Amino acid sequence: MRLVWNWQAVLRHAWSIRLLVVAGVLSGAEVALPLLDGVLDIPEGVFAALSFLATAGAFVSRIVAQQSVSGGEA
Repeated sequence: MRLVWNWQAVLRHAWSIRLLVVAGVLSGAEVALPLLDGVLDIPEGVFAALSFLATAGAFVSRIVAQQSVSGGEA
């Protein structure tokens, strides 16, 4: 396995990476939600649903050419 030649630009600019980070934070929030029971009135599954949407967005953004990452090869 080899990294792509512009892996640093991908980490900084790719929307797929950004959305995967958001999905990770939302997944962590879903795990921590029971600890905040009674403090926050957030229905169960909200963070899981938002995490799913962020992951789906990351999938779509991974296959869409992004000029800041692809170098205008759209």
